[in-house]
Amino acid sequence: MAVLVARQGRELQRYTSSGGRIVVGCIPYRARGGGGGELEVLVISSQKGHGMMFPKGGWELDESMDEAARREALEEAGVRGDTEQMLGCWYYKSRRYEKTYEGIMFPLRVTDELLQWPEMSSRKRTWATVQQVMEGCQHGWMREALERLVSRHAMLQSAL
Repeated sequence: MAVLVARQGRELQRYTSSGGRIVVGCIPYRARGGGGGELEVLVISSQKGHGMMFPKGGWELDESMDEAARREALEEAGVRGDTEQMLGCWYYKSRRYEKTYEGIMFPLRVTDELLQWPEMSSRKRTWATVQQVMEGCQHGWMREALERLVSRHAMLQSAL
C-alpha cells in the first residue's frame, strides 16, 4: 500500500507581481444517473472544521495548473479524476493576510474516491447538490465558479 503525503511549505509557491499567492483549485463533480443527470459536487470543510469549500491550494513551480488542481483534490478531498477546461480566474482577499490572491478553478470529473487521503484527519468531505453549495459556501468566487460549471453542463446536456 502506498502512503500519500500532502506537500507542505511555500518554497515552490507561485506569487502575483503584488505578492499574493496564485491558488489553483477544482470543483469535483459527478452526474447522477450516469452522464446526463443532475450534478453533485464534492465539498470539503476548512482545516478548522467549518465552512463549505472546494479543494484549492498554491500552484507550485514544478507543476502545471491542472496538475495542481488534481493534487489539491487528492490531498484535501481524497478524490482522483479528469480536469476539464478552466472555469476562470478570480481575485479575492485573503482572510488571513492583507493580500489579494488569484484563484483559478477547474472542473474535475471524479473517477475514484479514496478511503484514505493525506488530509482526512483535518477535513470532512461531503457530496452535495448545487443548491446546497450555493446556500452554504461563504466564498463568492467559488459560487461563481460553480455557476459556470452548472451552465457549461446544461449547455452540453442540451446539445445531446
